[in-house]
Amino acid sequence: MSTSIVVTEATILNPTKGPTLPFAPVQYDRQYADTLNNILRQYFNTLDNYTAQLTLSTGGTGSGVYLPYGSFADTTDQTALANTATVMTFNTTDFSSGVSIVTSGGLASRFTVTNAGIYNFQWSGQFQNSDSQLHDATIWIRKNGTDVVGSSGYISVPNSHGGIDGHGIYGWNFLFNLAANDYIELWWETDNVAVTIQAYPTGTSPVKPSTSSLVATMTFVSAV
Repeated sequence: MSTSIVVTEATILNPTKGPTLPFAPVQYDRQYADTLNNILRQYFNTLDNYTAQLTLSTGGTGSGVYLPYGSFADTTDQTALANTATVMTFNTTDFSSGVSIVTSGGLASRFTVTNAGIYNFQWSGQFQNSDSQLHDATIWIRKNGTDVVGSSGYISVPNSHGGIDGHGIYGWNFLFNLAANDYIELWWETDNVAVTIQAYPTGTSPVKPSTSSLVATMTFVSAV
């Protein structure tokens, strides 16, 4: 996975408003002209700063805009009792600004947002089945501790074959309307304990990177 980075400061573009200009005197007045110019100068400087943030040379157009995001993973094997609702947990934060994993009851499972808005949540999991029979699992979302209607997804994990466990990577995405400090969690259940969410070490023949058991991202899409 990427080196963990946590953004502690961000450029936030606060709303601006056109200045209230003083009424002009009947006769020319140097003091009035200077005052008017100073007001306009300050306002145009504010607009210039906005434009500069939206068109920073590093990263391209829009690189100065602050949008909350988070990228997370888990590097451990996860198991569940048969036919038992079990929360998925995450032990790695790759990138985070305004979205974080909050621990509750000793489980790091709650994708929590600092700012209200519409968020895109995406996940994928590396499932394994060590049994000689195909088995099923269900994955769904809870928002603030309540099951989200229509969020369940059903999968079938391939059976072992030729002495090799069955594998499958599954994932999908959702859009959520979240208030500040709302959270969502991933939950799952399986009909057999042979189904696990599995992490794998670095491969050696050929050399290939390790596999996280779970990865997830949450990104801000729009204000409500």
